Amino acid sequence: MISARNVTLAYGKRVLFDEVNISFTKGNCYGIIGANGAGKSTFLKILSGEIEPNKGTVEITPGERMAVLKQNQFEFDEQTVLNTVLMGHKRMWEVMHAKDALYAKEDFTEEDGIKAGELEAEFGEMGGYESESNAASLLSDLGVKESMHQDLMKDIPSNFKLRVLLAQSLFGNPDILLLDEPTNGLDIETIGWLENFLADYQNIVLVVSHDRHFLDTVCTHVSDVDRSKIKTFTGNYSFWYESSQLMARQMSDKNKKNEDKRAALLDFIARFSANASKSKQATSRKKALEKLTIEEIEPSNRKYPGIIFQPLREVGNQILNVEKLKKEVDGRVLFKDVSFSVSKNDKIAFLSRDPLAITYFFDIINNNGKADGGSFEWGTTITSAYLPMEHNSFFNEAYTLMDWLRQYVPTHVTDADEPFIRGFLGKMLFSGDDVSKKTNVLSGGEKVRCMVSKMMLQNPNVVILDQPTNHLDLESIQSFNEGCQNYPGVVLITSHDHTFMQTVANRVIEITPKGIIDRLMTFDEYMEDKRVQELRAEMYA
Repeated sequence: MISARNVTLAYGKRVLFDEVNISFTKGNCYGIIGANGAGKSTFLKILSGEIEPNKGTVEITPGERMAVLKQNQFEFDEQTVLNTVLMGHKRMWEVMHAKDALYAKEDFTEEDGIKAGELEAEFGEMGGYESESNAASLLSDLGVKESMHQDLMKDIPSNFKLRVLLAQSLFGNPDILLLDEPTNGLDIETIGWLENFLADYQNIVLVVSHDRHFLDTVCTHVSDVDRSKIKTFTGNYSFWYESSQLMARQMSDKNKKNEDKRAALLDFIARFSANASKSKQATSRKKALEKLTIEEIEPSNRKYPGIIFQPLREVGNQILNVEKLKKEVDGRVLFKDVSFSVSKNDKIAFLSRDPLAITYFFDIINNNGKADGGSFEWGTTITSAYLPMEHNSFFNEAYTLMDWLRQYVPTHVTDADEPFIRGFLGKMLFSGDDVSKKTNVLSGGEKVRCMVSKMMLQNPNVVILDQPTNHLDLESIQSFNEGCQNYPGVVLITSHDHTFMQTVANRVIEITPKGIIDRLMTFDEYMEDKRVQELRAEMYA
């Protein structure tokens, strides 16, 4: 078990945590959630001992080993990939070197022999004799090829360094596992492997993530960081979100009788409990939900932005036609023979093992880049709004938010006064003096919210989204997701957010170096279709 007792942390007048008391127990996975800046990552650093709180203590059951996902990609530059993973079990690594040092002595004494025997026994008890093969297997499962295992960390690509550091934290079955954004840099298949690994994990896991599908798959509990406190709720992220929304509606419904409200809440818990029995963490999650009482459900204090795209006109019959589009970068074929047409009611998830392929494709069809061959044509009825993955160029000038958004007012709007502009900024939670903030000092999340305000202002009937959840907190992601689900226009999207892709898209197009795979099905259906997976293997071979 690991506990925080009366933990308080403040930076000047800003209080992150005030007398926090919380415990985490074996067999559970806790999703640490909260708005950007609430202190989620800081709390993990307090638990790991990296940050000392102003007041209070962290208590760990004696003898239990903690592992932490490191964030510094350069810390192990002079170590081999395999040794970096082995170093995740600090005591095992120390014993390994201690016994090797004894055996290397020229004057090996009887006393040294006794000490070496003790170390060999300890090494065996920790699983040391299988450690290299276990570490190699873990690396391979995370997509780090065996040919890299003896390379120095400084010589491998940065996206693989993230995977090695993740393998380091998972190595050796730690009693307490602290993971801050573990899915960063992972592809869909590897995220799936990690979900399965953690769903079967029998010890304590604390994880910070903005990936709702990941949280839903692995978490038995949610620990909500809000207003300088942390409170734990039973269930995964979706259960926490939907139950808190339901409770808020129940509390605002003055006319509904208390017994009716209670019955509705009990029915809600029962439905989620039944669904939990089908999940990867069936036993632990179902048992936790069955023990849940209505009193544990509370309305959320969160503010959710209002992301509502309202088309000025409906799309016509011709939306987008793409013919044999091709793109190469530095002699590498990103895609070729890309041909398809977009139809009314299409919401298309774009997929590729090379994320650059989709970014280049989206830039091309938005006239921000040039293809090496082929053509595309938009219909005359189309008004599109594009959220590029890289948008810092929009914020080079020191405009106020009001002046920044005003420059994007469409020509058909004739009354773009201050209340009109404030309305669009307000939907993205920029209120009061926020609208006077300068655009060149905005955070990553604030820039995305400005870009979404700009998109809503366009009244588009087609929205194009390249990694829309980057830099956003869970509240903004949830609202963005629901906004796209309810949107009556056409959506073209690529995202690492599994839930976004699954709940929005009704069609999947995968862009490969040999052409495309185009299927009218949901994202999950696409990923589970055996014939599709065989075709994918051929297209990337």
